[in-house]
Amino acid sequence: MTVRHPLPCIAIAGPTASGKTAAALALVQRLAERGQKAEIISVDSALVYKGMDIGTAKPTTAELAAAPHHLIDIIDPLQSYSAAEFVRDTQKLVEEIRARSAIPLLVGGTMLYFKALMDGIDEMPAADPAVRTLLDAQAAELGWPAMHTKLAEVDPVTAARLAPADSQRIQRALEVWHVSGKPLSSFHTSKNKTGPAEQMGLAALFSLEPTDRKWLHERIAQRFDLMLEQGFVDEVRQLRARGDLHLDLPSMRCVGYRQAWEVLDAYDADPSKPLDMAGLRERGIAATRQLAKRQITWLRSMPQRHAVACDDPNAQQQLLGAAIAAIDQAQQA
Repeated sequence: MTVRHPLPCIAIAGPTASGKTAAALALVQRLAERGQKAEIISVDSALVYKGMDIGTAKPTTAELAAAPHHLIDIIDPLQSYSAAEFVRDTQKLVEEIRARSAIPLLVGGTMLYFKALMDGIDEMPAADPAVRTLLDAQAAELGWPAMHTKLAEVDPVTAARLAPADSQRIQRALEVWHVSGKPLSSFHTSKNKTGPAEQMGLAALFSLEPTDRKWLHERIAQRFDLMLEQGFVDEVRQLRARGDLHLDLPSMRCVGYRQAWEVLDAYDADPSKPLDMAGLRERGIAATRQLAKRQITWLRSMPQRHAVACDDPNAQQQLLGAAIAAIDQAQQA
């Protein structure tokens, strides 16, 4: 049962480039016109990293100034941040935001975080170095795509949301299977009848979803081109220059960063050849499309969501109207 609160939470989810940030800021403005305050909690596993601004499409200075934002720039790229930590931090933030008489807005595209909020997440098995060593040896012999196939045999739900080259997450999922005998996906359900989102008083989850994938693909290409113009490659150069980051870290596996890192590796190996910007653009856009496809698949598995066609010219107004109605209904209950 959803816990009612006079300052209910509103969630806005969607695939990359679907217009989530613009919709959230428009909702902040609409609420301000009604004399209500709102603060945004980022539901994005890439925005947590400091120094990763361009490639994550981090909100601009003006956008950050339009409303208080949380869970952005909170850890170094050398660190990791789990879904369980996200749920814990979000629950604390919701209480603090309400104490300031503001409405919490949960906005982002990391579907594992949303699912953890909706369903809860069980305590994960601890890491097992021996199992990881075994899995690494198998991957060295077979390759990570083959390990992804193995994962699909024991945990098809998790395999469906992971790219075949996502070595870190494939390894963790297989490790959980070996250690516990249960698929990783089985830990993404709560033993409680009421998940964290209901306990926090989530009034509605709105999902920006395209009816025409071509529309989203065009926006993805436009945004990646803008990132390149803004200096994305130089941003990755600076991260590489630190000397302590590598491609096995969750931060460097973010879409775009891995592709740029590999292109720079190739250039360093043979500086006589020009930097393969065309190849980077092609691979970066393709990887982002794959991410968007997985995000949409996750969203469609969430029956509680209210889908809004993000490629509809009136999408933002539709979402604003529905969000205000959900807030009013929750406050009157």
